[in-house]
Amino acid sequence: MKNDFTPEDELLFLALGGSGEIGMNVNLYGCQGKWLMVDLGMTFSGSEYPGVDLVFADLEFIEERADDLIGIVLTHAHEDHIGAVPYFAGELGVPLYATPFTADLVARKLEEAGLLGKVALNIIEEGEGAFDLGPFTITYIPLAHSIAEGNALLIETPHGRVFHTGDWKLDEEPIIGEPATEEELRAIGQKGVLALVCDSTNVFNPNPSGSEGAVHHALMEEIARHAGKRVVVTTFASNVARLQTLGEVARETGRQICIAGRSLERIIEVAQDTGYLADFPTPVDFDTAMALPRGEVLILATGGQGEPRAALARMAENNHPIELAAGDVVLFSSRQIPGNELAIGRVQNQFAARGITMVTERQAFIHVSGHPGRPELEALYDWLKPEILVPVHGEMRHMAEQARLGKACGIPWQVVQKNGDVIRLAPGKPGKLGEVHAGRLVLDGDIIAPANGEAITMRRRIAAEGVVVVVLVRGQKPVIEAVGLPLDEDMPDFLAEAASDVLDAISSLKGREARDPTSVKEAARLAARRAAQRWSGKRPQVRVVMPGSAD
Repeated sequence: MKNDFTPEDELLFLALGGSGEIGMNVNLYGCQGKWLMVDLGMTFSGSEYPGVDLVFADLEFIEERADDLIGIVLTHAHEDHIGAVPYFAGELGVPLYATPFTADLVARKLEEAGLLGKVALNIIEEGEGAFDLGPFTITYIPLAHSIAEGNALLIETPHGRVFHTGDWKLDEEPIIGEPATEEELRAIGQKGVLALVCDSTNVFNPNPSGSEGAVHHALMEEIARHAGKRVVVTTFASNVARLQTLGEVARETGRQICIAGRSLERIIEVAQDTGYLADFPTPVDFDTAMALPRGEVLILATGGQGEPRAALARMAENNHPIELAAGDVVLFSSRQIPGNELAIGRVQNQFAARGITMVTERQAFIHVSGHPGRPELEALYDWLKPEILVPVHGEMRHMAEQARLGKACGIPWQVVQKNGDVIRLAPGKPGKLGEVHAGRLVLDGDIIAPANGEAITMRRRIAAEGVVVVVLVRGQKPVIEAVGLPLDEDMPDFLAEAASDVLDAISSLKGREARDPTSVKEAARLAARRAAQRWSGKRPQVRVVMPGSAD
C-alpha cells in the first residue's frame, strides 16, 4: 500500500462527504489503481456560514488523482446526491451515469452551468443490466425512496461485491416505480455480498418508515374533511410519488390543482418527460384558482422548510397571488429537516395568527420518510447477509448505532468511518488505513472558497462583535464609524471618545514608531477596540485606513 493511498490489488472505500453528516454525499471506491465516484452532492448552508447558500465536499483528494477517476455514478436525483455536479463535473472531466429521471434533472443543471455537451452524461435504463467501468461492474437495483428512480448500486469487483444502498426504504405500495422484491434481494445475497454500504438516517426509528400508499388514503381523508375550504399542501418537490398521490386526491375530491413554486413546476415537467405523472391533472393558474369556489381548489406549494422566499412563506405573509383567509387549511406533507425548526415555526406562527388551520405529520398520517427504520434495516441485513457493514449517510451517532444494530444481527464486521477515512474492504480484515483531507467548500457569491477561510471567519466575527473603521488623515482629527455595536443613542458620545483615545494613542508614539505607518495603525486599532469594549462590552473588528500610506 502506497502512502498516497493509490489502490493496488485491494478494494478501498473513502467518503469525502456524507459520513458524519446528513447530506453532501460523495463516496469513492478504489481498486487496481482506479477510483469510482458514487454521487456528488451538496448541502444547504446554515447560520455557521453567514451569507452562503450552498456547501460542498472538498474534492482535493480526487482532484489530485483525476487521471485515475473513471466515472461518477449517481444513485438518485436528490440535491444531496447530485447538487454539486454542475460545479465540479467539468473540472473532474469524467463521464456521468444516471437513470433517466436523474439524468434529465442533471442535464438541466449542466445546461444552466453551460456544461451541456461538455460533460458526458450516460443514461442507464432501469433493468438494462450491468455496465463496466474499469475494474468495476455496476448494476442499478431499484429501491423505494421519496423520489422517482431511487436506486442502490451493486458494484462487482475482483475482491467481491458491494451493495451500496443510496437512500432507500421498503414500501409494498410505493405509488411510483417498481422496487426490487424480497426475492430479488435475497438472490443477490445468495451470490455473496462482501460489503453493505448503507443509509443510516432513520436508524433510531423503531418502526418501519411506512408506505406511500397509506399516505394516499390519509391525505384523501384529511382533504375531504375540509370541504368548502381552500387547501394548500406543501411537500418536497422531488417526491414524485406524493405529487401523483395529490393529483389523484384532487381529482377524487373534486378540486382543481394549482402549482405554486418553480421547483414543483420543474419536477412535474421532468417527471412527465420521463414517463411519470402521465395522468396528472392540468394545473390552473393563480387567477383561475382564486376565482374558483374555495372548496374546489387544491394548491401545491413549495416552502415546507420555512424558506423565506418560497411560495408558502409568501402566503403566510399575505404577499402571494394565492390568498388564504381564516378557516383555510395548510397541510405539511413533509418532515421538519433538523435545523429548520425556527424557520418553519415562523411561517406556522404567521398562519396561526391569521386563523388558518395547519395539519402536520404529527396530527395525521400525511407523510412518510424515505429512509429505513430499524425493521427495514434488519430485513435487508437478513436478505443480503453481507460480510461487512459500512454505515454512511448519517451523523456519527446514526452510523455508530447502525453498526451496533448490524453486529446484533450477526454481520461479522462493522466499520464506522467518517469523511476522509480510507477503509480497506478487502483483502483481509476490513479497517481503516489512514486519513486524507476531507474539508468543506462554500459557494460564496460566485466563488467557491474554503468553508473556514478568512472571508467566512471574518464575517462570523463581524456578525458577533460588529466592526469599527478608523480613518486617519495627517493633521486632521480621526474619523470613526461603527456598525453593529449596541450603543444606539450613546453612539455619538462613543465615537467622540474613541476618536480622542485614538489621537492620544498616536500622539504617544515617539521617534521611529511615530513615523512608521504600521505602528500608527496598530496603536489606533488597539485604542479604538479598547474604547468599544469599554462602552459596549463587545470586541469588534477594527480596520484602520490611512490614505496615502504605503501599506
